Amino acid sequence: MQAAASRWLSGERLHLQHGPIDLIVKAEGTGAGRAYAAGERRFRTVLTELVGELTTLRQPGTAERRFQGPVAARMQVAIAPHLPRFVTPMAAVAGAVADEIASVMRAEAPGLWLWVNNGGDIAFCGIADRFRAAIPGFGVVETAGLHRGGLATSGWRGRSHALGIADFVTVLAESAAAADVAATLIANAVDLPGHPQIARRPARQLSPDSDLGDRAVTVGVGDLTLAEIDAALDTGQILAQKMQRLGQIKGAVLSLGPRLRITETTSLAWERGDD
Repeated sequence: MQAAASRWLSGERLHLQHGPIDLIVKAEGTGAGRAYAAGERRFRTVLTELVGELTTLRQPGTAERRFQGPVAARMQVAIAPHLPRFVTPMAAVAGAVADEIASVMRAEAPGLWLWVNNGGDIAFCGIADRFRAAIPGFGVVETAGLHRGGLATSGWRGRSHALGIADFVTVLAESAAAADVAATLIANAVDLPGHPQIARRPARQLSPDSDLGDRAVTVGVGDLTLAEIDAALDTGQILAQKMQRLGQIKGAVLSLGPRLRITETTSLAWERGDD
């Protein structure tokens, strides 16, 4: 396995890359230098730890399962509230990695303002008022009044396979791992099963090691009527609202075609960009 790499980007941001993990890290405040160093040291071991438990991490989650590595343990905690619904710990992997690095850095310098962006799944700490993040091609999401938390986005157009047809679902939660798994499940719920305009293929055909196995994932979405789009979004919004009532998320934005839904919340706002 190739060694982890790090380099500095403009704006005093640290880029950490190892295999499929690609982080952009930004920290400000007293002790930022020490925190960057601590985050970089911890990052060197993350992928090796995950690979050691990867076979089990790809299996459907169970409440009884326990993991040795701290990141894998974060993944298990994130999926636990959603069981026995089908979900594997891998649904939380990107957010859990971001949480782990943010936690290590924050422990080194508790007063830091920082964020860790793992391919769009973001852990942030020390944000006193507002935090803004762009979803490329869609718009900008803004959080308010949450000192520490996580943002994550999922959808069939993203880097991971999806069971549903949402263009994107962005979720705000108390951790990036919690947001990651919730975004995945909500995006999967935005669906029109059996619709002839939706193309699907078994996940294993696209990625032999996929944690989704032979489940059919979305590879194309054709023309849908506005009524059909609304029906698909309704199912996702119902699930998002349930998660919010249970305290599993702070808010969510759901998008399909020209339609956009935002769960009722004072913590999350959305500005649509140019598609």
